[in-house]
Amino acid sequence: MESLVIKNGTIITDTDTYISDILVENGVIAKIGKGLTADKIYNADGKHIFPGLVDMHVHLREPGYEYKEDINSGCRAAVSGGFTQIACMPNTKPVCDNAAIVGYILMRSKEVGLAKVLPIGAVTKDEKGEELAEIGKMKKAGIVAISDDGQPVWDARLMRLAMEYAEDFGLTVFSHCEDKKLSDGGVVNEGYNSSLCGLKGIPRAAEEVMVAREIILAETLNKKVHICHISTKGSVALIREAKKRGVKVTAETCPHYFSATDDLICNFDAATKVNPPLREDDDVKAIIAGLKDGTIDAIATDHAPHHNDEKNIEYNVAAFGISGLETAFALAYTVLVKENGLSLNQLVKLMSRNPSAILGVEGGEIRVGAKADITVCDLNSQWVIDSSKFFSKGKNTPFNGRAVCGNAVLTIVDGKVVYKEGNICG
Repeated sequence: MESLVIKNGTIITDTDTYISDILVENGVIAKIGKGLTADKIYNADGKHIFPGLVDMHVHLREPGYEYKEDINSGCRAAVSGGFTQIACMPNTKPVCDNAAIVGYILMRSKEVGLAKVLPIGAVTKDEKGEELAEIGKMKKAGIVAISDDGQPVWDARLMRLAMEYAEDFGLTVFSHCEDKKLSDGGVVNEGYNSSLCGLKGIPRAAEEVMVAREIILAETLNKKVHICHISTKGSVALIREAKKRGVKVTAETCPHYFSATDDLICNFDAATKVNPPLREDDDVKAIIAGLKDGTIDAIATDHAPHHNDEKNIEYNVAAFGISGLETAFALAYTVLVKENGLSLNQLVKLMSRNPSAILGVEGGEIRVGAKADITVCDLNSQWVIDSSKFFSKGKNTPFNGRAVCGNAVLTIVDGKVVYKEGNICG
C-alpha cells in the first residue's frame, strides 16, 4: 500500500482543533506534524480533517431486499457521505438472527471493500418478540449490538433478559421504542397537520412510553440500553432526567428530526413518510437542545432506502423511510453548526467518537497508531441536494432541492482511499 500525506488540513477531533499534516502508512496514522512527505500527497489546504464518520444505524437490505439496496450500493453511498463504518440493522430476509447471516454480511462487505460494515443481530428469533436469538453465537461471528429495529420488543421480561444477556457478551441492546397499539395505522405525527391533511396520526406517547420502559428496566437492572431514533421533546426530557440519575442510557437521533417538521407532509409526498414521523417545531428545538447539551449521544441516519414503486404511491400505503447516508453530514453541519452554534468538536463527538464508543469499536480518533479511518470535508462547498445523483438505490428523501453546506471530498478506510471528489475508488 502506497503511503499518503494529507497536507495542511485543519484537524478536528472531539477535543482539539489544529492545522497539520497526516502521514498514512500501512493502514494506520504513522505521523502527525508539519512538512511530511509520502508516495502520494493530498492537499487539504482550506479543508477540514475529521475522524472517519460512523453511522450506527443503517438498513443495507441485503440479504433479501436487494431491489431496495444492497451492500455494494449502500457502502458506495456511505463512503460518498464520509462514513467509514456503518452498523446495519437485522431486518433483512431472512432476519439476521444467526451466525450464518452475520457471516454472509461480513463476507459481502469484505468483497465490496469500501466502508466497514458492522452487523447488528436481532434480539429475538425472526424479530417476532417471542424467543431470544442466538446472541452468543452471533457475537462470536461478529455482531456489535442487538436490536429488533423496525419492531419493538413487546415483552418487558424478554427485554430484561436481552439486556442481561447482552451485557454478558459485551453488547448493547438498541431499542426501537414504539407502542404499536398507540401508533397502529398512523402514518404521520398526530397534531394540527395530521388533522389538516386527513392522515391518521402517531402520538408522541407511542414513542415515549417505550422510552420510559427501557429507562426503568436499565435503571432497575443497572444495565446499558441504547434508544434509537428519538424524535420527541418528551423523549429528550426522559433521557435527560435518567442520565442525571446515572442510568446507563444512550440515545441517537437522525438528521430529519432536527432539519424538518411535519409541515412537509402537507404536500402529500411520501418521501416525508418516516417512522417515527417528522414532528413539530417544539420537538425539533428540543432535539437540537439535546444534541447541544449531551443528552443525545449520537447522530445516526436510519438510512432506509426503498424502491420508487414503494414511495411514489398513496401516502397511507407508502413505505416508511428516508435515504440518508449521502445527506447526513451536510444537514448536520448546515443546521447544527452554521445555524445553531454547535461546535465542530461536538459534531465529531456525535458523528464519530460517541458512535464508536457505544458500538465498542475502534474509531473517532486522529492519533499516531490509530487505524487510518479519515474523512476530509470541504465546509465551504455549497450545493443543492439531488437524489438522482445518489449512489444509493434509494432516492427517497424529503430534502430534494434543499441548499446545504459542507460535503466529504476524501474518505479513507484502513489507509485506503475509497472515495475522492465525487468518485468511488477501488
